[in-house]
Amino acid sequence: MTKTRLALGQWGEEQAVNYLRKQGLKILARNYRAPVGEIDIIACSKKELLFVEVKTRRGTGFGLPQEAVGSRKQQQIIRTAQWYLQQEKTGKLQPRFDVVAILCQSEESVTIQHLPNAFGLAD
Repeated sequence: MTKTRLALGQWGEEQAVNYLRKQGLKILARNYRAPVGEIDIIACSKKELLFVEVKTRRGTGFGLPQEAVGSRKQQQIIRTAQWYLQQEKTGKLQPRFDVVAILCQSEESVTIQHLPNAFGLAD
């Protein structure tokens, strides 16, 4: 991965964290790594535990950002979430898999789209 793409991804994750905090969510972890994979953001509300994948794009030439979260990536996130749930005490929080799609076509044009329940175990 190039430095430019890495920087864009980190910038996008920062935008997503700020957005989620403004929605009243508490950020529990960023770039959570387990032997089975990685999750960009783990957050919670009073009732739910969110496992969030962030996708950032500069344009739509390769599709919308959220379209990059295919079934293979979804399965990896689910496996990592299961690992997290086995390791951490989460109480009775209901797990949920979200995607935050960020489209940055210029410094003045940034669109953040939060897709709650973007996928699940049955997908």
